[in-house]
Amino acid sequence: MKKAKVAIFCLMLNAPFSVSGLSWPQGTPDPKLIEGAKKEREVIWYTTTNLETSKRIADLFQKKYPFVNVVLYRTGNAPLISRILLEARAGKYEWDVVGGGGELFVPIMEKGLIAQYRSPEARMIDEDLVDKQGFWTAYSATTFVLGFNTKILEKQDIPKTYDALLDPRWKGQKIGVDTSAGMLHALMPVWGKEKAISYFRQLASQDPVPKDSTSLMAQLLSAGEFPIAMGSAHLYELLNRKGAPVDWIPLEPAVVRVIPAMLGAKARHSNSGKLLYDFLIAKDGQEVIKSFNRIPVRKDVLPDPPRLLRGYKRVMMYPELYKSLDETQKLYNEIFKLR
Repeated sequence: MKKAKVAIFCLMLNAPFSVSGLSWPQGTPDPKLIEGAKKEREVIWYTTTNLETSKRIADLFQKKYPFVNVVLYRTGNAPLISRILLEARAGKYEWDVVGGGGELFVPIMEKGLIAQYRSPEARMIDEDLVDKQGFWTAYSATTFVLGFNTKILEKQDIPKTYDALLDPRWKGQKIGVDTSAGMLHALMPVWGKEKAISYFRQLASQDPVPKDSTSLMAQLLSAGEFPIAMGSAHLYELLNRKGAPVDWIPLEPAVVRVIPAMLGAKARHSNSGKLLYDFLIAKDGQEVIKSFNRIPVRKDVLPDPPRLLRGYKRVMMYPELYKSLDETQKLYNEIFKLR
């Protein structure tokens, strides 16, 4: 493999950690994996996590385990899916670990490219963030909440339930909504399909403002373009810390988008891959996620503040759900009159 073509970012790294089915304590690598990784001498990590965060994780992995060269390739979900499928069609299986948006899972899984692996570190992660069959484990998450502009609204005026958003006072471009159907798709199994669709039709009748970027949504909310908006909790929290007039509350059940890590079924560096996988969900890796204002998932590495993920009823947008998301997206586009 020509690394110059494969990696946007390459660095020397090392590798550690535990193996499925054994009782090595968290943070203690299985000696057999270590020995295997020393022979492999390389691990290839494909990810959609931003480069700054990925680099920091790689740096720590390198510092602790300097005997494995880590090749890091970072891009968006769609290009990454295309790359993996093109490589597979050519009989090439370059990546050992892949992580990013849940969109990655279905097309890769359908080609039989994901291995089952239950990391010992998964014991420190809530059950609803770990695949029961072992095909993925969340290493981060995104919680969708209701943000509000504190200069426009007093706390007592903030709608505190989904139904409260249907009050006539919020009619007329006063609610920012995502152009993605993710929330509708995640709520259908909980509310029932008919109830969920009916609710979103009523929400659309409020004449909300659709935006295709949660980052843009947060900025517009801060600027006072609308008083309330559904969006990413960590983005609202970051603006709040910077002094922007933005705060947020979860509406129950809050939709949580899983960011999964997966191990290659045909990985050429299976031992090193397991070590890197473990590292992503181990305490050190999760502390990096937290330090970049993202949401960690370990029970002993709480988000800052913890309410970014905990303290309310939540429903997961699991990777498997993306299989039928296109159908829901078409319906969502019709409901909100999106192109």
